[in-house]
Amino acid sequence: MTTDDAREAETREAARKQIKARREFWSLLAILVVVGIFLIAIWWVTGAPHYFWPAWPLLAFVLAIVFSGLNAFGIINRDVTESDIDAHLARKNRGGTA
Repeated sequence: MTTDDAREAETREAARKQIKARREFWSLLAILVVVGIFLIAIWWVTGAPHYFWPAWPLLAFVLAIVFSGLNAFGIINRDVTESDIDAHLARKNRGGTA
């Protein structure tokens, strides 16, 4: 395997991970919508004008969606470079807990 082939394989693997993360994001969003509608329906049937308790589980879901989206669309997920690996190994060789 040549260096170009290795780079191509690395690039394809990174793209595969990105696509998987995006699909998981959209699946999680669909689950949020379905569960949200279900929770709001339960709240509505059991006495809607009272305390809106579905806000708490929905808030947790929204936070999960936000972080999943940040990861899926590359805002907090960056590629590991050779310099990152070198720095990590250098810290580890110095006796750090990297």
